[in-house]
Amino acid sequence: MLDFFSADRHRLFAVFLAAVACVAYPATASAQGAPAKITLAGGSVGGAWSAVGTAIGETLRREYPGISFTYEPGREAGNLLLVSQGKVQLGIAHAQLARQAEAGVEPFTQPLKNVRAIAMIDPEAAVQILATSASGITSIDQIREKKMPVRVALNSKGTLMAVAGEAVFSTHGFSVKDIESWGGRLNYVAYNNGLTMMKNGQIDVIINMLAFPSSQIVNAARDTQFKLIGLGFDAIDKLNKQLGTETISVPANTYAFSPEAANTVRGSVVVMAAAEMKDGEAEAVVAAMLKHFDFLQKSHATLSRLAPESLTRVAPLPLHPGAAAAYRKAGLLK
Repeated sequence: MLDFFSADRHRLFAVFLAAVACVAYPATASAQGAPAKITLAGGSVGGAWSAVGTAIGETLRREYPGISFTYEPGREAGNLLLVSQGKVQLGIAHAQLARQAEAGVEPFTQPLKNVRAIAMIDPEAAVQILATSASGITSIDQIREKKMPVRVALNSKGTLMAVAGEAVFSTHGFSVKDIESWGGRLNYVAYNNGLTMMKNGQIDVIINMLAFPSSQIVNAARDTQFKLIGLGFDAIDKLNKQLGTETISVPANTYAFSPEAANTVRGSVVVMAAAEMKDGEAEAVVAAMLKHFDFLQKSHATLSRLAPESLTRVAPLPLHPGAAAAYRKAGLLK
């Protein structure tokens, strides 16, 4: 009898200790359905994608204190490949480049069929074309008609920004090789580097995709005189069909140097995962972003423009089923 009651007391004491431990220590990430480890591949350090990716990581840490989160600088096409191969859990890219990846067209050499969206983080990645006032360039057609030896800065290769920049030229009837044959030069560099080159008189035209008004452009305009170049509707229609972009207009006076509206196209930036990510893990990521949405909005100007329901607008990329489940539970999807 003594042995029986002694064993029983030991069992009760063990249960008591376990209960105390649950109160004293927050649940681990795995206990709540979130992955124990997340690596997110974004953009270059100091850029918008870096700030947004780091902020998403903070929402995960706040919601799942046991999670291990790492932000990894990357390049857009590389991010898609790393996600598809399961080498990172999350990545940032334009939904339109993900469509290129699914089809296996440039800059991809084979189709990537397993990329799914977790959340949209920037709906207005608009193609913005700047020419220096000193260059005298007022339209893209002018470059072709006069066979101008224009010096151009596009974003790094392997990005939708670079693909879109090349497509702007092709929809106007000339190519990168044509520019080079006219004595011009193409530079594939990070946007801030391109703006610096314009300031130093090394670049005539720079093309990128970003929200507006862009603080980078506003700051650069303090030292360089620009013209914001719009696109004609024929070129816009071709770009939308080729890239999956949408028509948008940068309103008049968005920038002090641009009193007229500029018609252009826009893409959207998404956080993505592989289709193989467990539904519960994808749901946990979205749940953390939604619960700490106020923090996300305050973390970067791009996110401040979003509402919770904006996160669901990931077309043309399909939502991960786990992410869709989280949005349904929050009443953001039917």
